[in-house]
Amino acid sequence: MSRPTSSTSAALKRGAGALLGVLATLLLASVVSFVVLRAVPGDPARLIVGPLATPDVLAGVRTQLGLDDPLWLQYLHYLRDFATLQWGYSYSNGADVTAVIAARLPATLELALWAFLFAVVGAVVVATLASYRGGALAGVAKVVSLVGLGTPQFWVALVLVLVLGSSGLGVLPGPSGRLTSFLEPPPHVTGLYTVDGLLAGQPIVFSDALAHLALPAISLALIPGAFLTRLLTANQADVARAPFVTVVRSKGVSRWAAHRRHVLHNALLPSLASAGLVLASLITGSVLVESVFNWPGIGQVLVQGVQRQDFAVVQAFVLLSAVLYVAANTAADAVVALVDPRLRVSTR
Repeated sequence: MSRPTSSTSAALKRGAGALLGVLATLLLASVVSFVVLRAVPGDPARLIVGPLATPDVLAGVRTQLGLDDPLWLQYLHYLRDFATLQWGYSYSNGADVTAVIAARLPATLELALWAFLFAVVGAVVVATLASYRGGALAGVAKVVSLVGLGTPQFWVALVLVLVLGSSGLGVLPGPSGRLTSFLEPPPHVTGLYTVDGLLAGQPIVFSDALAHLALPAISLALIPGAFLTRLLTANQADVARAPFVTVVRSKGVSRWAAHRRHVLHNALLPSLASAGLVLASLITGSVLVESVFNWPGIGQVLVQGVQRQDFAVVQAFVLLSAVLYVAANTAADAVVALVDPRLRVSTR
């Protein structure tokens, strides 16, 4: 029986370290959400039964919610229930938390995916032109990215509604949900109206859903787009100064072809890991934008849960966000290792 090679042992150690890091991240997120929610003033049981409820009714609800148990026992129940997808009952929505999140997640996911597409395409185009042309264009791209990083998303959302939305020029729909009121949603396949509209052969539904997505997706894409622009611009500048680019140019390859095939390609690799985290942040961080555009996603449920101390909703969302971040980071690292052979570990 052959012994494991040194490269295999190193890979196993890295895998074990990554697994411990994942578990530590999820555990920390669960502790923070559990402690912070219970530190907020107020009694969630009182919010449920109302101010006129008798002490017996109040005590019964507290027992039903498990609020009379020791904190450590409540925390263990919280972890057990999350792992088994028993996320509790949302009294503010009158339904199981799992059902509430499942019903709202497609709207948030569709918004995040389109915002991610806008951010990535915009960043690649702007960063490539800025690094290739240089000069004034690079300066303008730098200023725009700095402004984008420093501008709150909800402020941009409000400006877009007032200028381009129904209350302004009326170019695009304002805060009116996912579809125009007289249109029926497409047959449910993925829950994403743009995708389901195409699958059902309903171009009107697709175009209307995309029009409703435009303003909130642009608002949500501002900060990640600015971040990716700065990252890609710096990466392309570093790669363009590498010796192999000079060798490629000496073989008669045009400057644009060398930049597109070699500089841009190699600059994209270190940005893939960041792109995974950007996508996770868009899925979990669209609360304010959803509120401005009356978007029926998870954001509205989360705001209501915080206001009404609906522990089950907020705890499930926080820990689900941590899971998404970890999954996105792991997937991005796997894609980078798959694309870049230099990062692969040989097991021979």
